[in-house]
Amino acid sequence: MIIQLVALLISFFVTLGLSVPFIHLLYQLKFRTTITRSEDMFGKKTIFNQLHGHKVGTPTGAGILLIVILFFITTAYHLLLKIHFNGTYWSLIATALLFGGLGFYDDIKKFFRFDKKGFFGLRVRHKFVLQILASVVVFWFLFTQAGVGEYFSFPLLGTVSLSRWGLLLVVLLLMFFNNAFNITDGLDGLSGGLMLIALLPFWYLAVVVNGNTEVALFISVILGSLLAFLYFNVNPARFFMGDAGALALGALLAVFAVLLNQIIPLFIIGGVMVVEALSSLLQWGSMLLRDGKRIFKIAPIHHHFEALGWEETKITTRFWLVGVLCAFVGLLLALLMC
Repeated sequence: MIIQLVALLISFFVTLGLSVPFIHLLYQLKFRTTITRSEDMFGKKTIFNQLHGHKVGTPTGAGILLIVILFFITTAYHLLLKIHFNGTYWSLIATALLFGGLGFYDDIKKFFRFDKKGFFGLRVRHKFVLQILASVVVFWFLFTQAGVGEYFSFPLLGTVSLSRWGLLLVVLLLMFFNNAFNITDGLDGLSGGLMLIALLPFWYLAVVVNGNTEVALFISVILGSLLAFLYFNVNPARFFMGDAGALALGALLAVFAVLLNQIIPLFIIGGVMVVEALSSLLQWGSMLLRDGKRIFKIAPIHHHFEALGWEETKITTRFWLVGVLCAFVGLLLALLMC
């Protein structure tokens, strides 16, 4: 526990110290929020720009800093203490870099407004293919290098062998949570706070229950960085996470659950993110099947509450509280399953 706490504090102070110069760098590189096309899948205007037009110009890309700090601190830990770089380390690093790289492409595309044609203008379906390929690579690391078996614990069913379905499970899990967290990243402090809350139960499980020091180290570094990030990201935000950080952290959360054999509790611990993703899916399905009719004023659901007149800070705080409740319930289920 001492090593994990030291890693958390080092990560916090390093991120805190680098955040201000990094924000200035983002300004210089013009990595800033731009005006987006406020249209739905049918080309109809939405109210997004009415809700968030005032945030145009805010630097975006904090996730890049978080990923770099995660890589250097975890690597320095192994080198300084002469600890073997095991399969778990490589699985987690591969997840952060692969999904962070995909998110970085999305960020670059927004900033420089690449055309939809050609390599730099990959369409949504192409990006999903790349996410699937990244998930397959992470699966290979997990099952060949980290020693994750194809046996998972499920409530009432006990330990279940997934045989060849293990690949499908991991791919779907990574695909869902990296996009769910990305969808949640829409209000000042919302996604960072929810990720911080969701990681705490897994931190406890890794340190106290499973004794998985590698997972505990990575979570410690992320927790420290998120604490510093939130200092600058709470309303009014000085900078935003960006897709690089959102896709990487969402995927890492899913990988933590796989490594700790806590897949079902993950859906409860990350319950707010799950609801956010489902609200977007329901909105999309409703508009597709009901001739453009919406369930929500705008999706995901946090924007719906904004459209109803709720203040941004009120939505964020209440979603955090629900996230804390989900974390407690999910941790209880995880402990009952152990």
